[in-house]
Amino acid sequence: MLKKIPFDSLFLSDLGWLQSRFHFSFAEYRNPKNVNFGVLRVMNDDLIAPRQGFGTHPHRDMEIISYIVRGGLTHEDSMGNRETLYRGDMQYMSAGSGVMHSEVNEGDEEVRILQMWIYPEANNLSPNYGSKRYDEASRRNRWLHLVGPQQSGADVAIYQDANIYVCELDRPMEFEVKRGRQLYFKLIEGRVDLNGTALDHGDAAEVIEEKIIVTPEEKAHLLLIEMAL
Repeated sequence: MLKKIPFDSLFLSDLGWLQSRFHFSFAEYRNPKNVNFGVLRVMNDDLIAPRQGFGTHPHRDMEIISYIVRGGLTHEDSMGNRETLYRGDMQYMSAGSGVMHSEVNEGDEEVRILQMWIYPEANNLSPNYGSKRYDEASRRNRWLHLVGPQQSGADVAIYQDANIYVCELDRPMEFEVKRGRQLYFKLIEGRVDLNGTALDHGDAAEVIEEKIIVTPEEKAHLLLIEMAL
């Protein structure tokens, strides 16, 4: 099964300094019929204005992953971590029993990030933070395994049976969504044909137990979140 989710159908939040498309209920957008997809609780496509950002605030009991699409995002948290990440880089924070953090655009260019929240396998886990920097070659025409459970081979391990992959492609690519598994597909940039369905910049799709063939109509950049049904 494959269900397309057009970018223009997503809720648009505009706070001036922050413009977001919410894939699921979040902040002022409340829709009890659209709360999550499996263990994926949040997928926000955020644009952060220069010299603006999310001030210090708390989180707990959530696996939070950010993927940088454009610009530089500076992270700081109560565990003593501080760094700035750029296009193609990824950061992960297990909020666990509680953590404070901020995410700020300290530069002069608008920042675009994909912010994902995943339910953890248990509550009150020990907070943790990690990040990874990548060049474009590392994701060119291959599924770069950013995030996964322990012993999955992913660059960062999270407390959940969920996997995140990214790819920049200029040729067709396949991905098998196995029996008992499902996939949330996010087209970050470009245009593709997904199993005969046309997707444009920002569109998403839900895929259940089906092999996908992604054929780019132009150079494309995409993200996959694979998980159990």
